[in-house]
Amino acid sequence: MCEENSRTQPRGADGSAGDADYGVIGVDYARYRRPEQAFVAAIKDALDDARTLVNIGAGAGSYEPAELDVTAVEPSAAMRRQRPVDSAPAIDAVAEDLPFPDDAFDASLASFTVHQWRDLRAGLREARRVTSGPVVILTCDPRALRSSWLDEYAPEVIATEAGRYPAIAEIRSCLGGDVAVTAVPIPLTCTDGFSEAYYGRPEALLDPGARLANSAWSFVDRAVGERFERTLRADLASGTWDDRHGHLRTQPSYDGSLRLIVGRP
Repeated sequence: MCEENSRTQPRGADGSAGDADYGVIGVDYARYRRPEQAFVAAIKDALDDARTLVNIGAGAGSYEPAELDVTAVEPSAAMRRQRPVDSAPAIDAVAEDLPFPDDAFDASLASFTVHQWRDLRAGLREARRVTSGPVVILTCDPRALRSSWLDEYAPEVIATEAGRYPAIAEIRSCLGGDVAVTAVPIPLTCTDGFSEAYYGRPEALLDPGARLANSAWSFVDRAVGERFERTLRADLASGTWDDRHGHLRTQPSYDGSLRLIVGRP
């Protein structure tokens, strides 16, 4: 069921509109969260023959197709500053109140952002209003997050993530129309550093910067990160992690929580 979200907290100091302050956690976001080409291809297919695109919650510019006429919407000043110099200028606005007329774009894109929206229903209603064709959403299914080995080492982080991502059924309901949901395999060498991207490269998450680029870590106590790093280092050194999960190091892809949702009128 699609319900109105009544969160009313003010935007962050840098304009961040969600529950995470990207003025703090987003300073190196573009370094760790680089577009994964397998996801780029999936999004491109979903956009059909669109020529104009609005990228809602555009962040540092990931997944904006260079061949399309793109309009970016991003409320965080820290994220806007990290956009490539040749990318589309980003408008300071929020998903729930898009400053465009009806059917202004052929397609819209929202990648790794709907969990940041204060009002999912209003944001998706706006996306549908300004889009004549497909609304494409890249997000995670909260029900699938616990399958990650990270749940053994930082269950607080997984619980936080699961509580922030909207249910896939809720997104379906809010979008309305013809909605398709596809599981997206995560490559072993995934360059977009959300937590599951490191399924076969656990050492990468020992980097505090890599964890900071995943907003859930900013909602747990610092002691959780310290315990995670201490325990994982010990298990890597002793071989315990590899005894349990070493097969992941050579597994070409991982079927985790990543989902591509495409809504058409």
